[in-house]
Amino acid sequence: MILNKIKSIIPAAVAVLTMGFMTVSCTGDLDVENINPKQTSTLDADALLNKIYSSFVLTGQQGPHGNQDIADLDEGRSDLYRMSWEMNEFPCGEASWQWDDTGIPELLDKTWGAENPRVAGLYYRLFFSITLCNYYLDEVPDDGTEDIKHKRAEVRFIRALIYSYVMDLYGNAAFIEHVSTEPGVRYTRDQYFKYIEGELLDCVSDLADPGTNSYGRVDKVAAWMLLSRIYLNAGVYMGTVQWDKAKEYAEKVINNGYYHLNTTGATNPSTGERYSAYQMLFLADNNENGAQYENIFPILNDGILTQSHGSMHFLVLSTYAKRDASDQDVVIPSGTDVSWGKCMAITGQVVDVFFGKGANAPEVTTCTQDITNAAGDDRALFYTTKYTRNIVDRSDESNGYACVKFRNVRSDGKPASALEKVDTDLPLMRIAEAYLTYAEAETRLNGSTSAAADKINELHKRANVATKTNYTLEDIQNEWAKEFWFEGRNRIDQVRFGTYDVPAFRYIYPLPINDMINNPNLEGHQNPGY
Repeated sequence: MILNKIKSIIPAAVAVLTMGFMTVSCTGDLDVENINPKQTSTLDADALLNKIYSSFVLTGQQGPHGNQDIADLDEGRSDLYRMSWEMNEFPCGEASWQWDDTGIPELLDKTWGAENPRVAGLYYRLFFSITLCNYYLDEVPDDGTEDIKHKRAEVRFIRALIYSYVMDLYGNAAFIEHVSTEPGVRYTRDQYFKYIEGELLDCVSDLADPGTNSYGRVDKVAAWMLLSRIYLNAGVYMGTVQWDKAKEYAEKVINNGYYHLNTTGATNPSTGERYSAYQMLFLADNNENGAQYENIFPILNDGILTQSHGSMHFLVLSTYAKRDASDQDVVIPSGTDVSWGKCMAITGQVVDVFFGKGANAPEVTTCTQDITNAAGDDRALFYTTKYTRNIVDRSDESNGYACVKFRNVRSDGKPASALEKVDTDLPLMRIAEAYLTYAEAETRLNGSTSAAADKINELHKRANVATKTNYTLEDIQNEWAKEFWFEGRNRIDQVRFGTYDVPAFRYIYPLPINDMINNPNLEGHQNPGY
C-alpha cells in the first residue's frame, strides 16, 4: 500500500490518507509535486471510487487496524457507520453498552461535551469522506461518457448523503466543495438543506436507472430516498415542514419498478431453521436471497475482504454472548466463532414497543419464533434466556435482552466466508423506509387515511402482524421503532416526534474544540449550549 498524507479541510485534523489509488508515494497536500522527479502520480479513479463507497465501513488500508486513514482516532472504533450508529442509538435509549469505552458513557448518560472523542471523531470521519468525494470530482472530469456521468453522479450523491449526516448531527458546521488548504466556510442547517436538496435534484438524472447499476452502487432510487428523508425532517432542519414533498418522493421510491419489499422467507437445508422474510434482510446471503431487491443502498461487507470492527461486523459481534456464558449462540447461531461477549444489549424501551410498557418477553427455548410468536411480530428478534428485561447495571452482561437481528448465517445453509468477521451486507437504505415516510407524511397532511394504513399494512403483512384500518401518529412512531430498531436512526425520529428525552440544545452535537480553534470561520459559532 502506498501512503499519502493530505491536509484535511479541517485544519486541525491532519488525515493520513492511505492512497491505494495513487501509483507512487507522495507527501503533503493532494496536489503536491512528487518528491522523485522521475516518477509521476497517476490517479486510479475506480480505486478511488471504491474507497469512497468503502468509507462507510473501513478505517484504513490494512484491515481492522494498523494503517489508518485518520491519525489520532482509535481505528477499531472509528468507522463512519459505527460512530454515527452510536450517536444515534445510545442517547435515544434503544441500546446499552457494557464496556467503559472512552466517550460512550457520556452518550449513554446524555452528558457529552465538545471534548467527547466519539463526537469529534465522527466529525472528522465525515469530513474525511467528503474530502475523498471532493477529490474525485476535482480530478475526474465529465468526459461525455455514460460511465463517467454515472460515477460522478454517484459521488455527488454520496457527498450529499454525508453532508446530510453533518446537517442532522451537528447542525451548523464547515462546508467545502473542493480540496483546498483553505478552511471550510460556515454553513447553517438551512444552507446545508438547500445545498443537499439542490445537489440531489441536479444529479439524479445522471444516476443509473433503477436496478441497472451493479449491486452495491447507487442509482436514481437512492437519490429519491434521501430527498424523501430530508423532506420528512424539513421541519427539524429548516423550521418549515414539507410533508407533501416527503410523500411525493417516498411514492417515487415505492413505485420505482425494481426495488420492492422482500416477502419470502426460507428454511435452512442444513439446520432446519426457519427464517422469516424480515430476517432474510440481515443474513449473510442478503445480497442474493431476495433481500437485495429491498436494499436500495447496501454497504458491502465480506468476512475476508472488509476487515474492520465496524458496520455489520460491529452489529453481529457486539450483540452475541460467548458460548461459555450463554446458550444464545447455540440456540440461535451467530455464524461466527468469536463474539465480544454481548457488550451491547437491548433496553426495555425496545421491548416496550413490542410487548407493552414494562412487560417481559418469554424465554427462548428452541428458536427465534419463541419470541416473535409471543410478540405477534417477526421483527422482535430478541434472545431472553438468562437475561433480565431491565438494565440496572450496564456493566453486567446478564442485564438486558440480547439482539439476534443481525447474523453471519446464510439462509441456503452454505458456510460464510469467515468466522471472525461477517459477510452480511449492511442495508443503509432499504425500501421499507419509503413506506413509513409515505404513511407519516400522509397522516400529517390528511389525518388517518386508508392510503397511509395500506402502506403500514404492507410492512405488517411481511412481519405477520395483524393489520388495521387506521393508524395514529403515535402508532406510526412505534412502527418506525419496530421496523428499524438497532439500525441507527431512532434519534431523528424521536426528535421529529418531540419525544427525544434530552435538553433541546442536545438535539445537535457540539463542534470539536480543535476545529473551533483552527477554523476562523467557525470562531465564536459553537452550537448553543456547549
